[in-house]
Amino acid sequence: MGRLKKITVEVPEELLESARQNGEGISETVRDALELKARRQAYQRLRELRGKIKWSIDYKTMKHDR
Repeated sequence: MGRLKKITVEVPEELLESARQNGEGISETVRDALELKARRQAYQRLRELRGKIKWSIDYKTMKHDR
């Protein structure tokens, strides 16, 4: 995981309780939410590249290469 940074966050109590699963702690809930946000941003950057990269082989060739 690397280095940890301590933060203070104010969130609506109802939101926090609805996000917590199976009694997991607040830190784990916030960590999961931050990881989800980071993944969504990475996928968004990938979607923005759609149609901008030229492939040297076509889909059928890649499929038969398996």
